[in-house]
This record gives sequence, structure tokens and C-alpha cells, in this order.
Amino acid sequence: MSTTQSERLRELLEPLVSSQGLDLEEIEVDSVGRKRVLRVVVDSDTGADLDRIADVSRALSAKLDETDAMGEGEYTLEVGTPGAERPLTEHRHYVRATDRLVKFQLAEGGELVARILKVDDEGVDTEVPGVKGRKATARRLAFDDIVRARVQVEFGRKDNKDNKKEEEA
Repeated sequence: MSTTQSERLRELLEPLVSSQGLDLEEIEVDSVGRKRVLRVVVDSDTGADLDRIADVSRALSAKLDETDAMGEGEYTLEVGTPGAERPLTEHRHYVRATDRLVKFQLAEGGELVARILKVDDEGVDTEVPGVKGRKATARRLAFDDIVRARVQVEFGRKDNKDNKKEEEA
């Protein structure tokens, strides 16, 4: 049986989020002054556009209104996506980050910034960018070797489609 409000909310809301074709990534209840804020983070393999966010927000709001899950008093419901620099905590997060640059904190100490090329059940195949004209190198990381991983924002990176067009020209 669930003991925390977040766990009870997850049990209540996760089936509804799943029925909308999304994954429930995070639930957080915060107090802001006298009001409470319920933050729900959703995502999917194909992303979540504003229309999907609005649809799931309406469905969650209706469900919460018909229950006493948030107790008495006012609260604000905020539904969103994980954001650009999301931490990778689940296998599906790594899969979704394929072809993205990720900063890894390693169990052996130190950190590594590399692009995820492939993900399987045991770990990730990465490409470590070359420095000062050197070629990129491949590196395999087992999930057990990763303490933390976070997607990095890249500005000015050309999409693979753009790179292929340049190679063909």
C-alpha cells in the first residue's frame, strides 16, 4: 500500500497518462505560500507536443476533481515535459537520447561527454568526440559503470540529414 501522497497520485494518474500514449516520468507536490503546486512530467518516445500536453492536462484535472487525492484547498496543476537537459534514469531515457550528447558521471570516477549511438539491455555504445583535430573514438559503457547521466544542450549542431546532404553534394 502506498504511503506518500506522490505514490498515491502516481497510482491514480499513471494509467490515465498511459492511456494518452505517454509515460509518467515524475510527480512533485510543492507548497508555494498557501497554495500547493502539483507538477506532472510526461514524455514519450516521439515526444509530447503542446496538443498532447493540453489533452493529458485536461484529463488529469478532471480525474483529480472527482477524487480527494489532493485533499482540501486550492492547488495548481502543471503538466510539462522533462526539458532539454534531462537526467537519464530509466532505460527508455537512454533510448530516447540516442544521437544526443550526454555527460556521464562514471563509477570509476571522473566524467565523460559522449554521443549515444546505440542502447541495449546492458549499456550504451558511445562516440567520444575528438579534440583538436583528433578522430572521435568509440566507447562502450555498461549501465553499472554510470552513476549519473544528463543530456547536454547543443547549439549549432547540424542534423544528420543536413550532414548527409553536405556529403552527397
